[in-house]
Amino acid sequence: MNERIINISKILGVILILLSIVFLGLQAAGREFDAFGVKAAAMSLLVILYLVRIEKKNILFLLFLVTYAIADIYNYLTFSIYVPESINYDLHYLVCNALYGVAYLFLIFRIFSLMNIKKTLSRLPFQVALLFALGTFVVYMITDLSNPEVMLDYEYEVEILYNILIMFLVCLSLINYMYNDTRKSMNMLIGSICIIFSEVFQIAYYYITTYDVAISFAYSFFLIGAFACFYCQSKLVQEYNTVYESY
Repeated sequence: MNERIINISKILGVILILLSIVFLGLQAAGREFDAFGVKAAAMSLLVILYLVRIEKKNILFLLFLVTYAIADIYNYLTFSIYVPESINYDLHYLVCNALYGVAYLFLIFRIFSLMNIKKTLSRLPFQVALLFALGTFVVYMITDLSNPEVMLDYEYEVEILYNILIMFLVCLSLINYMYNDTRKSMNMLIGSICIIFSEVFQIAYYYITTYDVAISFAYSFFLIGAFACFYCQSKLVQEYNTVYESY
């Protein structure tokens, strides 16, 4: 990598850190609309940084970043656009959640690509079953927190599907770490755990508390931590666990 690209990536990194700080400040001040705009800009810049800085790019991880950035941009642009009362569903809500869901699917596929599924199931059958049973319980527990405030049936179904994706991501990341036990898998796991904490705080912010800015700050903090870990793992070369690969 030449010196010019390194300098550009450093500048982008500094701008990203500054945008993250501004994003946290706006959330703490309760300026949600402005915070969404900064978040969309930061995610777009993260995509550029990944394209510039990472030599061996992974298409699945790149699609995750791009789709998530598109979801953030769409969320910002439609934040103040209200759906006419004649329409029985919130189109912006559905499109935005669909984009976030597709983004997490790309990340899930990326984790699958780091594992040998057949060997994983043969070596960790009990752990896999236990994790996904626990994940199922957590999904319904989290979704039920928002159920009293969800006005329409389709919103409840969307929340369930979205939470299933998030929990599947966390469980898969943990299985990937148990299987590979590398710095790359550890970063992926920490990032996924930060995502689930971020989602829990977001549910608390929208459905349980009365828009508590401290909860909003916590949600934003864990979200930034998640993408920091995801980006760090993208810079690491996968080192396979030779213990499990020998079977």
